[in-house]
Amino acid sequence: MKIIQEFQEFIARGNVIDLAVGVIIGGAFGKIVTSLVNDIIMPPIGYLMHGINFADLYISLNGNNTVISNVTVNGHVTQVEKPMTYDAAKNAADAVIGYGAFFNTLLEFFIVAVCVFMLVKGVNQIKRKFIEDPPPAPPTKTEELLGEIRDLLRKG
Repeated sequence: MKIIQEFQEFIARGNVIDLAVGVIIGGAFGKIVTSLVNDIIMPPIGYLMHGINFADLYISLNGNNTVISNVTVNGHVTQVEKPMTYDAAKNAADAVIGYGAFFNTLLEFFIVAVCVFMLVKGVNQIKRKFIEDPPPAPPTKTEELLGEIRDLLRKG
């Protein structure tokens, strides 16, 4: 029973629940950022770069980066060699370096970092508004005497 009580005390602490909420919100935010990068930001960039899909950019270490497909044109079947996608190359157990997918992941990280920075900056501004400056300390005996001397010299 003691373990159950300790667990209840652990869970009842506010910071554990706050952490759980943060993890859940963070996971959902990560999905939003992934969609933003893959579905909103990268397609126009790919369009400007003549239809390049960055997620499909890779280097094949064994040189196998094409696939042969059968294409029917006017009733004639011909074999066409076309570039293999990154996913197809990975599924073919080729040794590939997916620098396009890595670039997408770096972009996602940058967007998350900027959003977290803006969030922390906003929270810090709110904290500064609610934390008042401490009242000035009462003057010391020396400061009082110097003030009196200053006042006498002004009257002078």
